[in-house]
Amino acid sequence: MIDRVPTRDPVVFLIYGDGVGQDPRFGELVRDLRLPVTVFLTDRAPGPGHAELARLRPFGVDVQNHTLDHPYLPGLPYAGQRAEICGQRDKLHGRFGVRPDLLRPPHGAHDRETLRAAADCGMAAVVTGRPVPAPDARPNPGDVLVADPPAGTSATTATLRLLRRVQALGLAVARLTDYV
Repeated sequence: MIDRVPTRDPVVFLIYGDGVGQDPRFGELVRDLRLPVTVFLTDRAPGPGHAELARLRPFGVDVQNHTLDHPYLPGLPYAGQRAEICGQRDKLHGRFGVRPDLLRPPHGAHDRETLRAAADCGMAAVVTGRPVPAPDARPNPGDVLVADPPAGTSATTATLRLLRRVQALGLAVARLTDYV
């Protein structure tokens, strides 16, 4: 389970759900800044948002696994969890030509069967991440921040605010897969 990466480098990692693909300005932000973010995708909402994220891969977007249908995994039998994880791995490979090796369980919820199914589906790690700290709290080097925007806020606006905070602390954003 990864919510923090042990590193001496002054970096944090930003992870998102597939909703960021619905904000066209987010794509511009990633392109302009070559922002290395990780987006965990489900298969519930493929379409223009997913296509935009695929086009952003050369600019820093890393596409990873968030299951097919975004179910609450704990309590699901092993076969169901394996179908969700391996199924999305295969869909992402077919759609984007990339075989994800990180899993972010929906809601960060997992059990022993999730870990077993993830390993059997070739996931190198299960990422839970940490919530973005409150405005008066400091993110720490190595934190994996779940940067999904709050309701009513665009991904672009929320990311710009977070980037200003991170940079003011002398931290940078790094690609999660370069450290895991």
